[in-house]
Amino acid sequence: MAITFSQEDYLEIIERSYEASVTSVPNSQQPLDLTWAYPQELGSGYLRTVRIREGIVLDIADYRPHEDLVVASEDREHPLELCFVLTGVAASELTSIRAGQHGFCGSGMAPGEVYQKTAHRREFEVSIHIDPTLLGQWITGYSGELPNSLSHLIKPSDCTYYSQVCTTHSAMQQVIQQILQCPFQGFTQRMYLESKIWELMTLQLAQLPDTDEPHQTAKPLKPDDVERIHYAKEILVSRLNDPPTLIELARLAGINDCKLKAGFRQVFGTTVFGYLHDCRMEKSRQLLEAGEMSVSNAAQAVGYANRSHFAIAFRKKFGINPSAYRKRQPHFWQTS
Repeated sequence: MAITFSQEDYLEIIERSYEASVTSVPNSQQPLDLTWAYPQELGSGYLRTVRIREGIVLDIADYRPHEDLVVASEDREHPLELCFVLTGVAASELTSIRAGQHGFCGSGMAPGEVYQKTAHRREFEVSIHIDPTLLGQWITGYSGELPNSLSHLIKPSDCTYYSQVCTTHSAMQQVIQQILQCPFQGFTQRMYLESKIWELMTLQLAQLPDTDEPHQTAKPLKPDDVERIHYAKEILVSRLNDPPTLIELARLAGINDCKLKAGFRQVFGTTVFGYLHDCRMEKSRQLLEAGEMSVSNAAQAVGYANRSHFAIAFRKKFGINPSAYRKRQPHFWQTS
């Protein structure tokens, strides 16, 4: 039977292992390059973090879980990221990234997912995290403002992020091996690794369509597809506390997932999970306004198991903490 963690609890176990390794380092400052053991209670292997410079972090993970693991995340803020799977599968309910593939994610809000890790299966991944402002500075030289063709990569924390699963072609694979076999130490190591990180980003951006070219009108949807997309929306609204996965939603609506993703944006001007997030926030606001629920109950009613995660999402959406919003309502003073 799989062992289930919230993402918060899983990362806390990883963090404890990291902190134990940091305290064993003679230098009192946080090390720029640290390798430590994957927590023994979870499995065997190692994790490595290289802090290239402010805003750029390289993570390397090579481990085998002892048991099947399930890690459940909630809506969260996400950095600009490239995640290369060298061995194993990075699997969740929404996506599956296999060896020879990589995930490319922009910044913004990542919808909650459930990740699966299979017992005794080796997971070997190289991940790169970049501060969005650095990408703009790197491309423009100074302003940090991205051209229109790349603007979809940088979104505010209350908007669903851009994500794509890509094939890792040979040029990228070569750069990854150069990163893993870096021959330098100290500042020359960081200079070398940063150059390779930007090389990978260059190769990735070269694969994106040039949206500065004249815009092509989306192919009109058939009336039957529009009807099914509206039905998918109704399913989402009725299941805010237990939303289906994208694949399940497509099956329930009787439409394939690719057409659902593209068509949903065409009909409603946002992604499936962007719409879900907005509906959750609006429903929770209405519940708090009505005064019939506590903040914890309102959070649970729209599918948040963790009150603090709900509070962060609510504050980002409405600019106020949910508890403070509830206290503003007339009913609060009438019943206090």
